[in-house]
Amino acid sequence: MNNPMTPLLPRLALLLFMAAISLPAAAWGPQGHRLVARLADAELSPAARREINRLLIGEADPTLAGIANWADDIRDHDPVLYRRTARWHFVNLGEHGCEYIAKRDCKNGDCVVEAIRKQAAILKDRHQSLLARRNALKFIVHFVGDVHQPLHAGYARDRGGNDIQVNDTGFGTNLHAVWDSRMLFQQRLSDDAYIDALNAMPLAVALARDPIPPAAASWARDSCAIVMQPGFYPTRPRLDASYFPLWTPVADTQMRRAGARLAQLLNASLAR
Repeated sequence: MNNPMTPLLPRLALLLFMAAISLPAAAWGPQGHRLVARLADAELSPAARREINRLLIGEADPTLAGIANWADDIRDHDPVLYRRTARWHFVNLGEHGCEYIAKRDCKNGDCVVEAIRKQAAILKDRHQSLLARRNALKFIVHFVGDVHQPLHAGYARDRGGNDIQVNDTGFGTNLHAVWDSRMLFQQRLSDDAYIDALNAMPLAVALARDPIPPAAASWARDSCAIVMQPGFYPTRPRLDASYFPLWTPVADTQMRRAGARLAQLLNASLAR
């Protein structure tokens, strides 16, 4: 007896393959993006807070944390917009020793560095429409988190770690997913507890050399430099027991930096 589903299987496989090669994974996962947004929210200037409150009127959750995952969520409710902006989530610097050259690394402005710059300009421009500025805010909150996930500034050849298969506690996954979510999940902290832990981290030294005004290219170079460190890429598929204790503090520092830098960028863009 013929199976009526048989002719559909090759087409389904092709669709899944195309999706896998064309769409990046989400940096930090939903929790990480919420944490970055909450850290930034605590450091907003009064002027920036007033304007953000105005821009987010009507949102289901009118907070920075509430919009932090919008740029990933549109994959489901606005796939055309998601596919058009998919390359805005990352930049590939690994092959070039972490040097950023816009003409080479960000053709047509399609990378996280230029996306942050362009969306910040839209947010700052009070002549832009309310919708354009609201969406710019949503993109910025998410992309600043993205650029601080090291593998969003890593190697093109392994698609930011997506092609590096690893075994974590008996389950198959990839290095990008480990940094997106497992790095946070294995600490088993609620958002509130995680925020308290991140706020307890010393920040002044970490941000002492930050350029003013904030520069996304330097943030991408910082992330790429982490990817280049010995031991970042596991030497064998099964993750060693020391991997998480070694690299979780790095991930936490990156999220803390992201929150502070996001606040700096929003405060500069919404100064009046």
